[in-house]
Amino acid sequence: MTDQKYDNTALQTAIVILNWNGQKMLADFLPSVLKYTDTSIANVIVADNASSDNSVEWLKIHYPEVRIIELDQNYGFAGGYNKALEQVHATYYVLLNSDIEVTANWLPPLVSVLENDEQVAAVQPKLLAYHNKTSFEYAGASGGYIDKFGYPFCRGRILNTLEEDRGQYNNPVSVMWATGACLVIRAKQFHAAGGFDARFFAHMEEIDLCWRLKNQNFQIKVVPQSTVYHLGGGTLPNNSPRKLFLNYRNNLLLLYKNVPDNERAGIFFSRFILDILSAFLYLIKGQPELFVQVFKARFAYRKMRKHYHKSTSGEQKSLIAHKEIFPKSILWSYFVKKHKTFDSLSFKK
Repeated sequence: MTDQKYDNTALQTAIVILNWNGQKMLADFLPSVLKYTDTSIANVIVADNASSDNSVEWLKIHYPEVRIIELDQNYGFAGGYNKALEQVHATYYVLLNSDIEVTANWLPPLVSVLENDEQVAAVQPKLLAYHNKTSFEYAGASGGYIDKFGYPFCRGRILNTLEEDRGQYNNPVSVMWATGACLVIRAKQFHAAGGFDARFFAHMEEIDLCWRLKNQNFQIKVVPQSTVYHLGGGTLPNNSPRKLFLNYRNNLLLLYKNVPDNERAGIFFSRFILDILSAFLYLIKGQPELFVQVFKARFAYRKMRKHYHKSTSGEQKSLIAHKEIFPKSILWSYFVKKHKTFDSLSFKK
């Protein structure tokens, strides 16, 4: 692994964009990052996961001021960031997707929250959709939550229903997880928690990291005073079998790692039923390739979970310890109770 020559002096904030064959994304979105970032207090870095599309050469020609970290292979989102951040010296890391358009004054409100409260380990801005700038975006909206069975949702996005942003979620609040699309995190806490779980490769790794931090009594917050626009689906499209496989497998690993032993049995029994129902729904809808991925994900999870038994011992907290975990089924609330918006949900048992 190599990188360009750069000033080793640690800056307060490092904005790290992980790239894999995303030269077009960099061309479209990097200009907004450079335009709206004060480079006297924040470094902009591109970490490249061994791209084959001329991304690195293009960057060197068009943006020689941007530091490049070149990784020797594609380590995925989780492993790529772990490898890159070992080489970055800063107080705060900004993990920024290559398909994010930032706005004026996007960074100061995020860093300010970390500066003023040492119990906050990570924050995210409000994520709106790049192609529909009045709509929340799927990957993080205005802060992330999960239900008791591990299904993620957001303020502004439940399952595939995206709300219009009317300012209804503009208050900064504590959340269960902050999106990896634009995650601002203390470097000290990132490394002390072990960084991302590289075995995840991609998807759900930020939820796992945030859950581990919350189990250590840190807070995760959304700061809607900062707004960014996310294209989404840049590396894997939303209907990709590979993406579905990673989401199902990693979600099960996420639960296994973070739910205490005495609460796992009931949750995993319910998840088994829900996953089977989900698989057959894909089959009924004429998507046999997705039907297969659900079972492949469950099989892969069972093979991988042996790696976690000892490593997670003593790190779990009861689900009820986190008020940001929805104590019911989000699927039941959505499909049966018809709660399609976050503000229609009740977190009371």
